Amino acid sequence: MVSTVPHNTGVDGVEGGVGLTALLVAAARALETHRHDSLARDVYAEHFVRAAPASAGWPVRPEQVPGGDADPLWGRFARYFGLRTRVLDDFLLRSVRAGARQVVLLGAGLDARAFRLDWPPGSVIFEIDREGVLAFKHRVLDGLSAAPRATRVPVPFDLRADWVGALADAGFDPAAPSVWLAEGLLFYLPAAAETYLIDTVHRLSAAGSALAFEVKLEKDLLKYRDSPLYTETTRRLGIDLLELFAREPRPDSAGGLANRGWSVSVDLPFDHTRRLGRGPLPEPNDALEGNRWVFAVRPRP
Repeated sequence: MVSTVPHNTGVDGVEGGVGLTALLVAAARALETHRHDSLARDVYAEHFVRAAPASAGWPVRPEQVPGGDADPLWGRFARYFGLRTRVLDDFLLRSVRAGARQVVLLGAGLDARAFRLDWPPGSVIFEIDREGVLAFKHRVLDGLSAAPRATRVPVPFDLRADWVGALADAGFDPAAPSVWLAEGLLFYLPAAAETYLIDTVHRLSAAGSALAFEVKLEKDLLKYRDSPLYTETTRRLGIDLLELFAREPRPDSAGGLANRGWSVSVDLPFDHTRRLGRGPLPEPNDALEGNRWVFAVRPRP
């Protein structure tokens, strides 16, 4: 077991950058929800933002962003997260409708998909994250009397420990098809931890399973250090994303899955902007240029 997965620091108190990034994504989802041309809706997101002192003053509605889409943080970057949410929502729902009724959210954070998506009957959503993160989420959702739309199974466990055993104890069946999601997670992992995670998902995935994750090309970590997306996130929120990202050479996780027989596609976010007709497009000095979304399916015999 690789024991170098970093803390997804708890949002209750928000100590450290990764906890703040969970709130950043929640704020982005709130902004997307209230856009006139929304790509994804998450009515719970703004409540997470308001419940944490560190983010209570952040914008959660477009009219609270003076620069609109031109704002590099609450405009373009937030729209990126809105696009990512929509694309990953679609992938998960498509996968469960194809028969993968087990959904595993790795580093679930403030993801509210169990509560907001229309899951087919029999779907089970496993949410793996640290106890403090899930406790904060539960407090907010309980206060809203929110009810999940599928069987939801929180797995309060640190990904640095034996999360495989905890997942099995929670009822996960490796003989049944599953769909896995590592959203905004692999950026922060050392290479060995990413390899372990991908290897483990492969080992636990029956035929008909699916996996989606996000990676970043190494060149992005240095080439775009002065990108407004990074500099404004640091200046306004105190989140230095480049300091949080693991900087060692990255494994070819997509290629590794393909070599094991998975059907793999690697997409640019901008491909989905063009397909959906809204979202961020390339621009000069673009920190999003190196982002890739990987979608993999383990074919049935």
